[in-house]
Amino acid sequence: MENALVIGSSGGIGAALVAALKGRGVATTALSRREHGLDVTDEASVSQHLEALEGPFDLILVATGALEIGGAAPEKTLKTLDPQAYLAQAALNTLGPMLVLKHGLRLLPRDRPATFAALSARVGSIGDNALGGWYSYRSAKAALNQMLRTASVELARSHRQLACVALHPGTVATPFTEAYLGRHPAVPPAEAAQNLLRVIDGLTPAQTGQFFDWQGKAVPW
Repeated sequence: MENALVIGSSGGIGAALVAALKGRGVATTALSRREHGLDVTDEASVSQHLEALEGPFDLILVATGALEIGGAAPEKTLKTLDPQAYLAQAALNTLGPMLVLKHGLRLLPRDRPATFAALSARVGSIGDNALGGWYSYRSAKAALNQMLRTASVELARSHRQLACVALHPGTVATPFTEAYLGRHPAVPPAEAAQNLLRVIDGLTPAQTGQFFDWQGKAVPW
């Protein structure tokens, strides 16, 4: 890997990924809303920022996302389901990464192996849902998984050496999960970044369209 692009570089995992990639000697381009004004929910913003890049990138990794948006916590029951909260989740956690793929596709090489990866979440797995709750976040991540899977089918024709995947980073000790750390063991962002990069290192085009956790194990849809 020589060149990488990390979207969401100001977040805990994103910043750790940038540091880990640079530590490997990878030329890494970082973009975020906080530092660069990139809003992945705004297609014009995504287009503007990605059109300014040259590439090609061996890796494009989208590390954006949120559990709570506008103070709306994950729902525990149906009676707390709120349409606007759901739409905000879909905009950030589903459409955001896909807009990056849409406008970043020209930055991915066609003549050699490359990876497009977006951070998903195990709670987005329909098959692994035994606890319920978290309607909006679960649904947004499940939709992201479906979109990535669908894109992988299309891109297998135009980018035959591309691995387009969803990745579950595990529970990471960042502000993203601060209110929920008591429920699950968590790892520091630097460790999570190394785990994710090890999974990416092992990907092949044959694994495009799949969903992997931080250990490289397939997560059920």
